[in-house]
Formats: sequence, C-alpha cells, structure tokens
Amino acid sequence: MYQAIVFLPLVGFLIAGLFGRAIGARASEIVTTGLLGIAALLSWVAFYQVGYAGQGTTVELFRWISAGSLNVSWSLRIDTLTVVMLVVVNSVSFLVHLYSIGYMHEDPDRPRFFAYLSFFTFTMLVLVTANDLLQMFFGWEGVGLASYLLIGFWYKKPSANAAAMKAFIVNRVGDFGFLLGIFGLYMLTGSVSFEAVFGAAQGLAGKPMEFLGYQVDALTVVCLLLFMGAMGKSAQFLLHTWLPDAMEGPTPVSALIHAATMVTAGVFMVARLSPVFEYAPTALQVVMFFGATTAFFAATVGLVQNDIKRVIAYSTCSQLGYMFVALGAGAYSVGVFHLFTHAFFKALLFLGAGSVIHAMHHEQDIRRMGGLAGHIKFTYAMMVIGTLALTGFGLPFLHIGFAGYHSKDAIIEVAYAAHGAMGPYAFFMTVAAALMTSFYSWRLIFMTFHGKPRWGHDDHAHAPAELHAHGHADPHVAAHGTHDDHHAAHGHGHAHKPHESPLVMLIPLGALAVGAVFSGFVFAKSFLYGDGIKSFFRDSIFMRPENHIIHNFHAVPGWVPWTPFVMMAIGFALAWYMYIKRPDVPAQLAREHRGLYQFLLNKWYFDELYDRIFVRPARWLGRFLWKKGDGWLIDGFGPDGIAARVVDVTRGVVRLQTGYLYHYAFAMLIGVAALATWFMFSGGVAGVR
Repeated sequence: MYQAIVFLPLVGFLIAGLFGRAIGARASEIVTTGLLGIAALLSWVAFYQVGYAGQGTTVELFRWISAGSLNVSWSLRIDTLTVVMLVVVNSVSFLVHLYSIGYMHEDPDRPRFFAYLSFFTFTMLVLVTANDLLQMFFGWEGVGLASYLLIGFWYKKPSANAAAMKAFIVNRVGDFGFLLGIFGLYMLTGSVSFEAVFGAAQGLAGKPMEFLGYQVDALTVVCLLLFMGAMGKSAQFLLHTWLPDAMEGPTPVSALIHAATMVTAGVFMVARLSPVFEYAPTALQVVMFFGATTAFFAATVGLVQNDIKRVIAYSTCSQLGYMFVALGAGAYSVGVFHLFTHAFFKALLFLGAGSVIHAMHHEQDIRRMGGLAGHIKFTYAMMVIGTLALTGFGLPFLHIGFAGYHSKDAIIEVAYAAHGAMGPYAFFMTVAAALMTSFYSWRLIFMTFHGKPRWGHDDHAHAPAELHAHGHADPHVAAHGTHDDHHAAHGHGHAHKPHESPLVMLIPLGALAVGAVFSGFVFAKSFLYGDGIKSFFRDSIFMRPENHIIHNFHAVPGWVPWTPFVMMAIGFALAWYMYIKRPDVPAQLAREHRGLYQFLLNKWYFDELYDRIFVRPARWLGRFLWKKGDGWLIDGFGPDGIAARVVDVTRGVVRLQTGYLYHYAFAMLIGVAALATWFMFSGGVAGVR
C-alpha cells in the first residue's frame, strides 16, 4: 500500500509526460487525476491505521548508495508524522488535479501541466517518507525543480520565467545551508540515517566545535544550518521574496505550492528532526524569532496588496510563521496541527480565488471587482468559509470554531506559555498578526464580492478612489498587468457578465470547505492534548521530559484564549467600516500616510534592497569577468594574443614552401655562402690571435 501511495503519482507523471501527445489531453487528465485519487484514498487508510491503530513500519525498497562507510538504502519511514503529511499532500493534490481539469481546459499544453503536477506530488512524497537525510534532500531538491517548472509553466511569459528563476535561486541559498547541516550531522554522528542521528543527539548536547577560531556549540550550529534550509523552502523572513512572485504560475499551482507541499516542507523537516532540535534550545529560540517576525511582516504587507492571489500568498507566508513559532516553542504537534488545517482552508482560498479569476475573465485586481456575491454565489460562500477558517472564527467559551480557531489560536497560547526570551515577543507579534490577518482577509471579501460592481467597463470610471489616487502603485502590476495567464491576451473584455465556474472546479471547493470547517474540531484532541500525543504521534515527534509546553499552554490565564478572538473581531469591524460603510477612508489614509503606504505596498523594499546588495554587484562582477577577465585577459593574450602570433608566424613560414626547384636551389646557395663567410671570418680571427 505504501509503495502505491508514493509511486502512483510517478506513474502518472511518466504516462502524461512521455505519452501525453499520443494519448491526448483528456486521457492525460484522467490518468493523472485518477492515480492521485487512489493515492489520496490509500493515504486516509494509512492515516487511521498508523495514527490510531499504531501500525507504523519501515519499508526498505532497495540499496541506494554504497561508498566506503556510507551505506544508504531507499526506505519508506511510515509513522504518524508521515501519514499526516501523506493525507495533506495527496488529498490537496488530488483536488488540485480535479480542479485543473476545468481551470486549464483552454490550455493546449495540458498534458505537460498535469505531468508537472504529478511529478511535484511524487517528489514531495519522497521527502515526507524519507528514512534518512539524503533521501530527504533528494525529495527536497526534486520539489524545488518541480516548483521551477510549474511557476514558469507559461514560459513565453517573461514575468513567469523571472519568477521561476527567482524561486529557484532563493531556494538554492537556503538549500546550501541545509546541505551544510547534513554534512555537519554526518561529521558528528558518522551516519545520515534518522535512527542513528536521533540516537546520538542527546550525547551531542553541549559538545563544542571550533569555527573561525571560536568554540561554538556543535548541535546549535548544525540546527541553525538546517533551519536555513527551512527558511528558504518555507519562505521565512529574509528568504521570503520568492513566494509572492510564484503567483505568476497558474492558480492551481499556487494552491498546491502554498497550501500543502513545498512551503510546508520546512515545517515538516524541523518537526521530523525534533530529536535534534530539542537538544539545541538556542536554535529553537532563533526558529521562534524568525517565525514571529515572518508572521508580523507578511501580515503588514498583505494589508495593502491588490492582486487577489498575492493577498492570499502573503497570508500563507504569515501562517507559516505561526507554525515556526510553535516549533520554536517545542510544541511540534501544535505546529503540525496548523500545517494540517491550514492546507484545507488555504487551498480553498486559492482555488476560490481561481474561480473568481475565471468568472472575471482572468482579472486579478480586486480594485476592478466588487458586487460579485450575487453572480457567483457558491464561490462566494466557499471564500467566506475559507476566510472564517483563516481568521480563526470560533467561540472560546464553547471551544467550537472553524479549523483555524483550533490550530492558530493554540499557537498564540503556546507563544504566551513558552519559556525563554522569545516567548513574549512571539506572543505580541502573533496577536498583532491575527488582527491584520482578519483585516486583510475581510478586505479581500468586501472588495471582491460586495459594494458596487467595478467591472462593467474597461475604463476607470467605476474604480475605487484608491486606484485613482495612486494608480498601479504596485510595480508588478504596472510592469506585467493583472492577468492570470496568457489567455487574457485573446481580448477578454470586462464587459462580460461574471459566471460561475463549472462543476469540476466547484466540487474541490466543497470538499476543501468540509476540511476548513471540521478538521480542527475533529482532530484537535489528537494533536493538542498530552494523552492524544502519546497515543497519536508516539515516537514520530520527540519531546524531552522537561518539555511541558503542551501542558502549560492549556493552563494559560483565561484572557489569553480571548485575545485572538478580540483581534479577529476588531479586524472584521475595521474592514467593514473602511470598505463597506466608508469606502472613501482607505484612499484618504493612503494619501495622509503615503510613505507608510508605499513602504508596505513595496514589501518593505526587500526586492530593491536585495537588488542593490546582491543582484547589481553580481551583475557587475559577471560583466567585469566577461569583458576584462575573458575578453581582455584570456582572449587578448590567448586566442587573440600569443596564439594569434603563432598563427601569423606559421603562415609566414608556410609561404616559403613554394614547391619550385629554383627557389630551393637559391636558398641552398644563400646558405652555402653564409656558411663559407662564417668559416672565413672565424678562421681569420683565430689566426690573428
């Protein structure tokens, strides 16, 4: 069963990728989607067998690497943490495949698209079933490759190519740290097997190593390097810049990358390596700091974004920060719980946004929408459900609420209960992020579905005052427009009446909505309570005996669980006031605080900063090495220098070989005369002496 779960997507990739043109687009869609459906069903069977019946195992497939003392077998590690990820990855991937049948129906390259989707899923499954660090790294890099292919799927679109390159390069920065961390663990333990590394972790606690002349804690350094990889893959602060640009890919790609697969790989990796991180408390504090900072930073940027997909993208970035806050506090199961619930409601929001874009003929700017609730009622209901789950709507005194209420609010309570210097900081930042999350989420709903329609004409007559006041202040919109794909170039006007998406796109929305409503309530006990962890996660997550965070966060003061509820309510009220009651207020605030508005709209100017610090110097260095190093030095003294002179001399010598006998006789006479002259003068000089 486990082999089928992992390799069925690979079979779909091979069929669609190698024979897609022969069998046609429809057959490629059916084959890949059907195989993913089987894998998703088997994943739920495995979830209950392993999680609740305790039937975890290790399945060895074949010997992979044998080099000296390094012997690595390709094995599937099946435990509770694995099956949780199998359910998330395969369920969301199946629904994305199904949704794409309707969303991509006009694209002539559908076989290639579905092949890429299945390949992406396979590499993620390799990652989550890995039984050693090398196999995990193989899946890790495979996910990076697949994301590059999917983000740049429309390769004739320059902005898509640029976004794919950006994602690939930024992730290589993080992956370099991840690879160094793997090397470090191998150096310290002599193995890359999880069992061997986990068994040696406690003995490595406090062990020093020399680095640049200083004595540092070896395990802390290794964990920080590993977390560097997680920062790149999960788009944490400083290595986050690739994530919003990934919206250049088709909308189903956004749902797959941002909800269930690539961006959650870093969270999974830290949870998987909990036996190592538990003995590096300083590294955990760093994880919490970056998680809290990311949650706050991404939420501030989401406040002013106007592209419907980018708003949700920054929400993803912020929610990943929440997950790392829980991991940094040592509450690994709480972070994984938010990963689990977040996959449902974030995939729902992305696919719902795709349905809106489909209804609006590929328009993505929410300033050109409005009044859609009556035209696409089912999509509207699904988006509201996703928003309620994301903002954490629930009743604290009854412990009833949508998925985000159970998982996100638990992380805020964990931050309050966490020990260490970063606990108060993380609590403040996550609470502030909860307020902003509610505001920008309902801002999206109100601007998209409520108010007067702003899509009836191609001119700006019905655009909100904010658009008139600032124009396309977002440089991405100004440079590339707001269309989701190249089909917009076919002349779809905005005068068309919005229409509901086909059934094949709506069924996945309904299925994800069920998860967004019930996944938190149904599985909260397994993920959040001590007895549940012992019976559900067992040995797949390790917590030291002195780690009592799960118990402590259930004992926080009574006002703490109410804090995110209050923030959620305030955010909703502010959004309603500013975009329903007084829609002139946003433009007024933007004019009065233009500097802050531009600062947030331009994402804290990180792209510009990195361009000045890294991109421009790299280009200057490349041009210098090209013009001076290669052109002037190597070519000048090589092909165009010494080598050219040798060629010139050779050509001159060759000209002496004329083939005429009298030329050679004349040359011989000249030689004889020269020789006689030399002997005559040399003999005369000798006689005088």
